[in-house]
Amino acid sequence: MSHQLPAMQPLNLPSCALRTQQRDGQTYIYDFLRRRHVRLTPEEWVRQHFTHFLVHHKHYPAALLANEVTVDVCGVARRCDSVLYHPKGGRPRVIVEYKAPHVAITQAVFQQIYAYNSVLRADYLMVSNGLTHFCCRVDYRLMKVGFLQDIPRYEELGGQS
Repeated sequence: MSHQLPAMQPLNLPSCALRTQQRDGQTYIYDFLRRRHVRLTPEEWVRQHFTHFLVHHKHYPAALLANEVTVDVCGVARRCDSVLYHPKGGRPRVIVEYKAPHVAITQAVFQQIYAYNSVLRADYLMVSNGLTHFCCRVDYRLMKVGFLQDIPRYEELGGQS
């Protein structure tokens, strides 16, 4: 059953239909990738909008996306917010890190996603607080990271294997 969404900050992302429910005085939002309701927090608000944006506007296959992926970084279990996998072989292609809208995207946020990428070695890294979005492409051959002007459509990710 869907309820009125609680007052959350408007984001710089297309609107989308989100399902919520109340339990024990708290609001839960349906995560279509995990196929379950999760507690609604400002960061989760961003995650749900951004994953809908990737799937419905940038044509990323939902079957290749996962939320809350556990990664071992130097012996510590950490969670990547979202990962897009390659259709052949299942290696990570894109890592996405979300922050709540009131959290600034700083060098520390990029260091966090770089730490995840030291293990996953994805081709693209995305960071969003729902208001500001960054995407960069990692060129392992040249050992360079280049920022893109926009979040690429799935077809624009290229045929890297």
